[in-house]
Amino acid sequence: MPRVLSPDLRSALTERVRYCHEMGVYDFYRREPLAAEAPVTTVPEPEDIASNPAFQPESREEMAPRKTAVMAKPAEESILEVIAPKPEQGVTDHVAALKLIREDLGDCTRCKLHKQGRKQIVFGVGNPHADLMFVGEGPGADEDTQGEPFVGRAGQLLNNMIKAMGIRREDVYIANVVKCRPPGNRTPERDECDTCSPFLMRQIAVIKPKVIVALGAVSAKNLLAINAPMSELRGRFYDFMPAGVRPDPDWQGARLAVTYHPAFLLRDPRQKGEAWKDLQMVMKFLGLKPPPKTEV
Repeated sequence: MPRVLSPDLRSALTERVRYCHEMGVYDFYRREPLAAEAPVTTVPEPEDIASNPAFQPESREEMAPRKTAVMAKPAEESILEVIAPKPEQGVTDHVAALKLIREDLGDCTRCKLHKQGRKQIVFGVGNPHADLMFVGEGPGADEDTQGEPFVGRAGQLLNNMIKAMGIRREDVYIANVVKCRPPGNRTPERDECDTCSPFLMRQIAVIKPKVIVALGAVSAKNLLAINAPMSELRGRFYDFMPAGVRPDPDWQGARLAVTYHPAFLLRDPRQKGEAWKDLQMVMKFLGLKPPPKTEV
């Protein structure tokens, strides 16, 4: 029976796997311990490579220092569980692969949100081959009712933002960090994000977008593992590879941009101009042009 991890331990393990992936380590092997030896997991130490500029990617300059940990056997097994092959790996059809992830998610009861009033899981919607993916924080009341992300007032604004970029909602893929509505539309808590985000990472790995736009601070901080204000997160691209999944060697990862959540823009319309600057940066990278203005 797999060991059930605490949210803090699972977060630490996910960070350790992400760190190893950044170092180019994707495969983990279990070593049987000697009789008088406690089993440990050995990974490269940050101090060993700190002087090597090749391991100092610009996109990670704001990251907090990694924590070094020596893990006993239960944690080692959990690491293997985190990076174990997923059902969708090896499936070339993106639609079928996303369906396998949804089936694996099931009628999820992994965190407390399942018993706090959610009506249904809101998985994701859009083009499974999309070059552009938007990631919000979690479903609201309308999304919980309809089972689709961004269909309420914030969703209508997001639709307008997508249209202003010269594309359609059907051209992009839209998902959230958590797939169940937090009660009262509160901000998802850390343990809820840690429990649900591995499924988002798997969605990203299947879709293989060229650009991900993180909508709001919750999305940005969970995707980037950076604890920084929006003023510091916006205005640049980050190199992004989903954590906890073995990447496709033919996909070099996505560029990730951060902008304001549409719900925030509804509360403070003065920031719409700043959000448009973020989207223009994305448009330039993707070679998109806004539609011509219609004469009235």
